[in-house]
Amino acid sequence: MTIVSTEHRMAGLSFGSHDSGAGEGPLVGHGNLASVWPDFLVGQTDHPVRVLLVDDDAHIRLVIAQELMADPRTLVVAQASSLREGRKAIKQHEFDVLLVDLHLGDGEGFELLDYLKTVRPSAEAVVISVMENEDEVLRAFELGATGYLGKNSWFGNYAQAVLQVVNGGASITPTLARRLLQRFDKTHADPPKRQEPAEAELLSDREKDVLRMVAGGYTTAEIATNLRISAMTVNTHIRNIYRKLQVRTRAQAVRFASLRGLF
Repeated sequence: MTIVSTEHRMAGLSFGSHDSGAGEGPLVGHGNLASVWPDFLVGQTDHPVRVLLVDDDAHIRLVIAQELMADPRTLVVAQASSLREGRKAIKQHEFDVLLVDLHLGDGEGFELLDYLKTVRPSAEAVVISVMENEDEVLRAFELGATGYLGKNSWFGNYAQAVLQVVNGGASITPTLARRLLQRFDKTHADPPKRQEPAEAELLSDREKDVLRMVAGGYTTAEIATNLRISAMTVNTHIRNIYRKLQVRTRAQAVRFASLRGLF
């Protein structure tokens, strides 16, 4: 694991472009960014945003770390090259933002997103990935990430992404945001045909009969009389319905069944 401290800041950094097709030559220096950065925002020169970087590509780590260290508002406190090292770094180091690749040599970065919530719940997470897969993006957000950057299309903005998420915003490439919006629109344009839900297959025919009568307002005794079974059997069916539908009351069972089209 590589630890980077404030003493390792490099003046006058100059490095070439990523293989995303960006023009060659050094990146423009940040200069007096700190002087125009509002003092009410997180990330001041005397208290920079601390970043933990996890990526199994040594070159990519170097490029990202150089960019972050070139900005006085961000500081790389540690780096890791694998899932195993990432877990160890999350536990050992104090940091504000986790920058993590999804596809590590010994596992998936998703595991670190989940681990982060337990060990460092106050830290933000930004995913960095070569691919911009909508399903992976949604899964990352579900696990608590607040940013998703494609390495090939978002080069040169890692510091900006870190500052955005730590100040309450979200960071995502414009093209990916557009694709997610299009996917959302397509999903809601043609509502899927109503299908018998999987929950219905879990209920026996007798349990469905009991549930229908519960929905009709019948008491346990009335259900027992109509179905010619004992009140104890009715209660057993109701308990089984609760367990299968994962509810606790008759009202919840009826509402669940109605919303799912179970009767």
